[in-house]
Formats: sequence, structure tokens, C-alpha cells
Amino acid sequence: MGQQMQGQPMIILGEDAQRMKDESAQDHNIAAARAVADAVRSTLGPKGMDKMLVNSLGDIVVTNDGVTILDEMDIDNPTAEMVVEVAETQEDEAGDGTTTAVAITGDLLKNSEDLLEQDIHPTAIISGFEMAATRAREEVADIAIEIDRDDRDVIRNVAETAMTGKGAEQHKDELGELIVDAAQSVTVDADDGSTIVDLAYLKIETQTGQSAAASELLDGAVINKDPVHEDMPTEFDDADVLLVDSPLENEEAEADTQVSVSDPNRIQEFVQQEEQELQALADEINELGADIVFCQKGVDDMVQHYLAKEGILAARRVKRSDIEFLREVVGATLVSDPATADPADLGQAAVTRDEDEELFYVEGTGETTHGVTLLLRGSTEHVADELERGVNDALDVVGAAISSGEVLPGGGAPEVEVASRLREYADGVSGREQLAIEAFADALEVVPRALAENAGVDPIDALVDLRAAHSDDEIRAGLDVETGDVGDTFEAGVVETPGAKEQAVAAASESATLVLKIDDVISAGDLSTEGDDDGGPGGAGGMGGMGGMGGMGGAM
Repeated sequence: MGQQMQGQPMIILGEDAQRMKDESAQDHNIAAARAVADAVRSTLGPKGMDKMLVNSLGDIVVTNDGVTILDEMDIDNPTAEMVVEVAETQEDEAGDGTTTAVAITGDLLKNSEDLLEQDIHPTAIISGFEMAATRAREEVADIAIEIDRDDRDVIRNVAETAMTGKGAEQHKDELGELIVDAAQSVTVDADDGSTIVDLAYLKIETQTGQSAAASELLDGAVINKDPVHEDMPTEFDDADVLLVDSPLENEEAEADTQVSVSDPNRIQEFVQQEEQELQALADEINELGADIVFCQKGVDDMVQHYLAKEGILAARRVKRSDIEFLREVVGATLVSDPATADPADLGQAAVTRDEDEELFYVEGTGETTHGVTLLLRGSTEHVADELERGVNDALDVVGAAISSGEVLPGGGAPEVEVASRLREYADGVSGREQLAIEAFADALEVVPRALAENAGVDPIDALVDLRAAHSDDEIRAGLDVETGDVGDTFEAGVVETPGAKEQAVAAASESATLVLKIDDVISAGDLSTEGDDDGGPGGAGGMGGMGGMGGMGGAM
């Protein structure tokens, strides 16, 4: 048998398995990653376009928010999904700059193709990219501008820049003021002397039917619920608030439980006993001293009746996120059983009711209460949702600016300046890593190029003008997309944060190097262990996006 096997390849994959190796694998992976980048590149900047995403149920999302687009797209390719993770990481870590991070990733891989065609080994490219990313982050930190954390104008410019190009842009002046007020209201000094913007104490709610200009910042919480009983009071100046996360109902018997009653009078006894238990539950709440009950689950009709008789307000099926926020606003402890609760578990609040909007406004009145709500209004649900996405991004970067006390000029200025410095750095690097560093510098300039393209400005002319300005030490020189001119974007109010830029560079570099390290793509089968009771191996299932070595799913 040994003689028969000599000189023949050992076949270890099933006949249905798919495999790509070496250049084929790299070309496939790079093409998939670049397709993701191309999908969002046209959304970059104040003149970026929107994408309409339609799912299988016909639900529509219209947005130019990078991470939302990539999350909603039907992507069926493992490499493309890795690039989507870049956007998700950028969103989690920096709150903004998702499109920038993905666009840089795409251009890094595009430039890598050119280097690979020159027979430069992926290891050298990866090494050069890692050197360039480290140096780029250092240069971003070096060109950062220190600001006064209380400078409302600069902080507002940060917010407005983050909203530019999104649905919130039309009302960015009014929203910018609200965002600054909101961020400053939840800014605290930490024990180590640092400043923290704690967005856990800030909640965003949306309402449809009015213009975004009618949005407002409110002390406390906004609860979109009705009283459970029409006879309940809805206004309190200083109320004791009980928060409950379990049903205010009798415990239900097991589904298969059956009760056999031989005497009809016993039925009435059962009903009376149930009523007594429900009344006892309402009495416990009353004796506790609660004026208001916000319950995460249901409230029995009988409990509603007895609470209304005692003048106690109750709202049911309050969202978990609202309950958690109410804990901070009113200073209450969340309880599961009112019978075991203590008066110390109650919070204090003033409550008013807006019958037209069907909202409760809850403002904490205790010593340990804190929290504000940004109530965003939009003409339609789609508008309100896009407004919320833009404001969320703005809050994240404003929080970063206040916490760090540093900002950057926008309009592509940081990318062009860092690219220029990387080219100087590359001159002092020996070996083929030098070419990779230069390729990294070129990739950073995808940002001003895309800004120009999306604004209808010639990208080559814009980049030439930007490079010339930065060669004259005009570090703040960026592209004014309204005029196509190059100028001081910081003075023009286009302001970004160093943290978002540093994270974008790091995420793009790591994603690109991860793709470049792959030289073999194999359909791996089912890697899950669930259901393998017999201990046998899983099937050799296909790999998403590899059918016929294709790229993306339908939405791409």
C-alpha cells in the first residue's frame, strides 16, 4: 500500500469542500473587503449620499450612517464580515468615524494589491503597516489642539460636525446647543482628577409628528406610558416612587395543572381568595408609602382597581431600559416583591402628564437623583430614527472632546498632515517596509479624496492643493466642501476628535493586516458542538460567500 501512495497527494477534504490558496485567496479576500468599503464610501462627509436598505419584510431604513448600513446589509462573505467588525469596533470605541475606518481599510488593501504585484511579501507589507499605524497615531496626538472644556463654541462645533451629512444636519444649530447642554449636565469629575461625561445618565427618546426644531432637553426621564386605570392621579409634586420588575398579579399555576371542584360554592371561594390576595398586594404597596408604581411587567385589573382607590398611580410594561434609567433619576431600588420592600427602596420624584403626547415627565427630587432626557422630535419615524443616530454619534464625540480636552481640525486636514509626516518617516526606513509605509500614507488620503468626490469637487485638484498647504506648515488646512477651497477648517467650525482618528487608523490597520495574513480559505464545516451527542464530526458545510467563489450576498 505504501508503494501505491507514493507520489500521490493525500486528500483530506470532502468532495463538496471548497478551497482557495495563495494569490487566489488574497485576491478574493481583498476584493470582498474593498466591496464593503466601496459600499459606504459615497456616504462620507457633509455631501455624502444616503442608502436605502430594505429587508425581506419590506422594512425600510434610509441612512448614511456607516455602521447602520453595514449592520443592515445582507453580507454573506467571511472576509466582508471582518471589515464590518471594523465599523462596529469604531462605533463602540469612538462613537463616530465608522465610514472613515472602513474607507481607509479598503484603500489599504487596494494599495496592498499593487505591492503584492511587485512581489513584496505579505509579511513585509504587514510589518510596514504596523509601523505606519503606530507612527500615525503618535502624529495624530501631536497635532491635536488643546481646548477649554467649558468652551461651548468649540464643543458645539464638534457636535455639529458629527451631525453634518446626517438627518440631523438641517437643525444642527438647535440640536448642537441641546447636545452641549446634555453633555455638560452629565459631566463629572472623577476621583483621579479626570473629567468624565457619563452618558449612562443621559437617555434619548424620539417622538414623531413635529419638527426636529421642537426637540428639547428635560431634567429626569420621559416615560411613554398611560396610567393603567382612568381614575388614577397623574400629577405629583413630590411623590414616593416604587420600581418593580415582576408582575403585580397572582402567580399562575403550571400549564398542566387542573382543579376539580365538586361543590359550586367552592368556585366562589376560589374567586374571593384570589381577590383577597390581589387586594393584599395593593395594600402592601400602599402601606409601603408608594405614590407611584412603575412596573416592568403586567398589573392585574383588580390591583389596578385597589391602587386607584388609594390614589396611587401605576404604569405597566415599562421598558427595562426605562426602568434602569428611572433608578438613577428617582434614586430608587428595583424590587421584585413589594412585600419584601422597604421604604428606603422608594425614590422621590415630581411627575407631570402630557395627555396630548401621552407622556409622563419624571423629575427626581431626592438628594441622590440625577439624569436627563433628550427628547428628539421628527416628522416621521424614519426621520426620527436617523435623527437619533446622528445625535448619538454627536454625543459620543462631544463626550470624548470634553473628557480629553483635545480636538482636531476636520475636512481631511489630519489625514493629509499625517500622510505627509508618514512619507518623511518612510524615507528613514530601510527595506521593503518603506513601500508599505508610503502605501499606508496614500491610503489615509482616501478621506479628503472621498470628501471631494462626494461634493462634486475634482479630487486630484483638491488633494494637490491640500498637500501644498500642508507643505507650507498649514496643519489645519482642510477642504471646504461648500466652495471646494482649502482653508483653516478649525476656524471654519469643522472640528473632530483625536480619539476617533486614532481608533480609525488602528482598526483599519488591524483589519487590513488580518486579511493579508490569510493565504488559504477553506469551507470549514459546522464548528458548533451542539447536538453532537454521538461524538461524530460535523458535516463539511459550505462557507458563506464561497458558492462559486462569489463575493457578497444580494444586498451588495
